[in-house]
Amino acid sequence: MTARTSPARRRAARLAALLLAASLPLAVSGCGEEQTGAGDGKTVQQGEAPTAPAPTAGGQRTASPAARPTSVPIGHGFDFYVLSLSWSPTWCMDNDASGRSEQCRTGRNAGFIVHGLWPQNERGHPEFCRAREPDRVPSSLGRSYLDIIPSMGLIGHQWRKHGSCSGLSQGDYLAVTRAAFERIELPDEIEDAGGGRIGAAETEAALVAANPGLSERGIAVTCDDGRLDEIRICMTPGLGFRDCPEVDRAACRTKTITQPPIR
Repeated sequence: MTARTSPARRRAARLAALLLAASLPLAVSGCGEEQTGAGDGKTVQQGEAPTAPAPTAGGQRTASPAARPTSVPIGHGFDFYVLSLSWSPTWCMDNDASGRSEQCRTGRNAGFIVHGLWPQNERGHPEFCRAREPDRVPSSLGRSYLDIIPSMGLIGHQWRKHGSCSGLSQGDYLAVTRAAFERIELPDEIEDAGGGRIGAAETEAALVAANPGLSERGIAVTCDDGRLDEIRICMTPGLGFRDCPEVDRAACRTKTITQPPIR
């Protein structure tokens, strides 16, 4: 019998291919203002972040050692995070159908990528906050994250719009973003289902089953013109799962949606 690799390993292999062309311009996903509610314009000064033990699965299931961080820097000035995972095939259909960018080029096998880790409040979210660090993310730092966020442009935009409101340094914010991404187990039926129709509710249920502690009230599957767009998961500043009514209300209400195939 052929050994079967885990979804996390397959995801890492797909995204690692993007590093081969890291010197080329890459596509970036959009960052819609309507996605998680209007921001409240709150200003946050950055400072040194304490650390806290990373969350575990409550004894029901433990993540692999590679996917379980030992500690994460704790941000401040917001209530929780939204981890937004974008389905690349949908974005590419709308923004780069010819496949000129590395993210969208045929054979790159880009599936879910990290759109961003967004500080969020119970109502609305802060954005473009005043920070002690520059707007630009140096390539020496950002390029270490091209395996999960496939563009220096997107990395820089996420820092300016969202990371600046986390109360963290650039390095800590990106480290927490990776830890949040590695916290999530994407089941086969979601990661490998491209090309068919899926149920939004069934997708949420599969994610809940694969991630102990996650609730359907703390996740939103969003759609774009009837196609899978993003998966948004709410986390505490320490990366524990939590409910988020405002984000949940933004979920796609269509019974079934199309999941475009990986190119």
